[in-house]
Amino acid sequence: MSEDKSINSKVEKGDVLLRVENLSMHFGKGAGKKKAVDDVSFDVKKGEVFGLVGESGCGKTTTGRTIIRLYDATSGNVYFKGQRIVAGMQGYKDKIQELKAQRKALASAGSSAQLSEIDDRINALREEIKKAKYDHKHAKRDLVTKIQMIYQDPVASLDPRMTVREIIAEGLVIQGERNKKVIEQKVYEMLDTVGLVHEHADRYPHEFSGGQRQRIGIARSIIMQPEMIIADEPISALDVSIRAQVINLLNDLRNSMGLTVLFIAHDLSVVKYISDRIGVMYYGNLVELTTSDELFAHPLHPYTKSLLSAIPLPDPETEKNRERIRYNPLTDHEYSEETPALREIAPGHFVRCTSKEYTKYRAELGYK
Repeated sequence: MSEDKSINSKVEKGDVLLRVENLSMHFGKGAGKKKAVDDVSFDVKKGEVFGLVGESGCGKTTTGRTIIRLYDATSGNVYFKGQRIVAGMQGYKDKIQELKAQRKALASAGSSAQLSEIDDRINALREEIKKAKYDHKHAKRDLVTKIQMIYQDPVASLDPRMTVREIIAEGLVIQGERNKKVIEQKVYEMLDTVGLVHEHADRYPHEFSGGQRQRIGIARSIIMQPEMIIADEPISALDVSIRAQVINLLNDLRNSMGLTVLFIAHDLSVVKYISDRIGVMYYGNLVELTTSDELFAHPLHPYTKSLLSAIPLPDPETEKNRERIRYNPLTDHEYSEETPALREIAPGHFVRCTSKEYTKYRAELGYK
């Protein structure tokens, strides 16, 4: 298997940097299996901020952690700069087991042509597993490190026994940097970038406020000169007065370093402010995807409408009379005859729906 030379080509602004294809992440096995992420697909373009929103437990964080390989994907693929860096193999194995069960049932009564067809499909799936294992094992280490993560909890994500200098420099040391002067220079540079002072380098995490700890986490991620940052609810654990500072810092880093950001959050007001495009997740599925302006102007999926109706308003009178939209998937959808799929309702506006709902949503936007 030859190495894909295209991974070294430069990705221009606006080109697809990260592609997530049919990604699933299931925890547990058998009857106790839980589908945290189920068949999610989206692209993130170079230089953009892609927001991923939804209520707690909908699979946002699991999606981010699977992309960065903290979890082993059950099925699906993730491509970064054209190279597959995540390959879910359990899905292939499950299909092989299903086909083997079919073959066993047909062995006595089925025709040789049917058995041969099943054997061919099993062999094809085994080849896919070989390719997936190869790509997963040989994904360039320096390529994978071009994606870094900022974690939700600035307390739990920092080792309390390490100094700030050690925390920020850890990635460089793992990558083989041994020159102490180079490490010190880069650590100080990162501290300056995130708004901390050099004296902070020899302190421990417990000596800082929540906002300062999150800045340390940001410095730890950008010292690796990443091309993409996965920001997993980076402001949810912070005071309201500090949130704007961290958001503005991320915006400044995006512009100065040319970063691409996957911004995971449940606060739609913040996501609207920082994101170019937004994907809405519900119960492990991506239910709507479009630009930030389009999502707020023309939400289509009932769950998206419910989320938007829950945004608190600064006007007391308006807030007093605001009506919440309740979302009940059992009554809002009819999936007994057709399984929903992500369909393009309008250019760049995707909604998970059936054919009947597709026609309805098109009509809402004024299409015939």
